Amino acid sequence: MKRWYGKLLGFFAGAALFRTNPLFGALIGLLIGHAFDTDWFKLRRDNPYAALGLTPDATDAEVDQAYRRLMSQYHPDRVAGAAAELREQAEVRAREINQAYDRIKTLRKRR
Repeated sequence: MKRWYGKLLGFFAGAALFRTNPLFGALIGLLIGHAFDTDWFKLRRDNPYAALGLTPDATDAEVDQAYRRLMSQYHPDRVAGAAAELREQAEVRAREINQAYDRIKTLRKRR
């Protein structure tokens, strides 16, 4: 669903804030409203499917396959002999993958 109310609110708020030049303010507000409507400021972790490299219409089998593939690649035990920095990066990435997988499973149970 396309959102439009951010643009409208931004238009009027910008015009009101830039009283000396309301047309410029309306244009700036319109651009900021568009950015919010299209989720430019949305964080990556808000979308668990992106963390697994999938789209929301992926099947359960595809989700499981992507989870197994990524965990086999980023599991901390797999890089046990590597440098401390690499181990820490692998732990962080594995934690993100686990959280995304758990979130997808929770969302799909609610359906």
